[in-house]
Amino acid sequence: MKPAFAAFLTSLALAALAVPVSAQQAAPAKPDPAPTASASAAAPADDGLTGSVTDDSAWQDLGIAIPTFPTNAMVPTAADGGNTEALGRNLARVIYGDLKNNGLFKPVGPDALPAISYGEVAAPAFPNWRARSAEMLVQGFVKAGADGRLTVGCYLYDVALGSELARQGYVVKPEEWRRAAHKCADMVYSRLSGESPFFDSKIAYIAETGPKDHRRKQLAIMDSDGANHRFITNGQATALTPRYSPDYSKIAYLSFLNGTPRIYVYDIGTGQQRLVTEGKGPTFAPRWSPDGKYILYSMAIAGNTDIYRVPATGGESVRLTDTPGINVGGSYSPDGSKIVFESDRSGSQQIYVMNADGTNQKRISFFGGRSATPEWSPRGDQIAFTHIAGNLRIAVMNPSGGEMRYLTDSWQDEAPTWSPNGRIVQFFRTAKTSGKTSIWQVDLTGRNERRLNTPVDASDPAWGPVLP
Repeated sequence: MKPAFAAFLTSLALAALAVPVSAQQAAPAKPDPAPTASASAAAPADDGLTGSVTDDSAWQDLGIAIPTFPTNAMVPTAADGGNTEALGRNLARVIYGDLKNNGLFKPVGPDALPAISYGEVAAPAFPNWRARSAEMLVQGFVKAGADGRLTVGCYLYDVALGSELARQGYVVKPEEWRRAAHKCADMVYSRLSGESPFFDSKIAYIAETGPKDHRRKQLAIMDSDGANHRFITNGQATALTPRYSPDYSKIAYLSFLNGTPRIYVYDIGTGQQRLVTEGKGPTFAPRWSPDGKYILYSMAIAGNTDIYRVPATGGESVRLTDTPGINVGGSYSPDGSKIVFESDRSGSQQIYVMNADGTNQKRISFFGGRSATPEWSPRGDQIAFTHIAGNLRIAVMNPSGGEMRYLTDSWQDEAPTWSPNGRIVQFFRTAKTSGKTSIWQVDLTGRNERRLNTPVDASDPAWGPVLP
């Protein structure tokens, strides 16, 4: 099968519209993609590397060389760097950072590699790369169009075989150049690991400033690697627990203004927000259903806290739990048939599962301590949660409550959220001495942790799906 050369992207606000292109399979002297009329996603080739990365031991020594992306002509651009030549290095740096930080591979970035010519992109000098012990090679190019948009090509090669494994191309506005880099990294990651992509995605979180007794909490969003940060709310009302809608077009979050809790849906494309429900008592933890039609939330009335479901467009709420004590949270299984939540009905915080209509409620956590903030994996095979036994640690278990294991071991880690492919768990960490909060990521092995840079303290992260 010929590898597809697809997924050319142009931006529409924060969500991009996919516009495909294609190129000749044979390596031309100069890569020069041309638009086609049909839309298709990039398909993996039938040959080359495939497999699962549940155990990453076989992948960590896989050397991937990522030299600077050359340009056919150095021309000014509004993208970072100021011209296409500088942008080519920045593109390679982002791809290198994505592949390095996920913990699966051993990439070498453009700052440690010789530059390549524009003609080498589609005709690599394989002997030179073999001499550097590179097993895989990621090469690409950047060109500026007359309309100011940028064309970015991305090629993945198997150095030992001297063959191309995959290629894609993207057309982006200058301010969206990082999306092309993330899409390229996604192609490489998916082609080599057999896993679904996740780099070209967004993260919503709560930005925190001010003293602990008078905290200012704003809704903010950023790229999956912490870049392109921006505030969504102005901080006049306290914002909490954001969650992306399944189609990426909206964010549900809790807002407190003058002490009144309200659940809003913020439309990313228009910048407008809509009131979904105003709680009669303390209200928290809004969560989307997988089809985007409903929002779960918790509300306390007369001393009891129960889980409710309300249409995402607003309307009457339906109570799903009705037991003494506190029932909090609610995360749907990927197929929408079940909900995982926390409850203290047994005397301490524990994890329960129920059907989506509230029936058949049963406890699944029986390993000591307390358990809170459960979140179902997009794969459906695991539930991440906060385990409280002295310290607060991020743990995972299967949907039946078995095979519990820790992913982190710090003083206070909480509120896990999954990457779109279900391989990375994101959470926020509170420092013991200072009380400062920050967002972290850890893979399912628990061995690869990284902190995301945010301009202020950060909590309540929510990872959205892969951008279209």
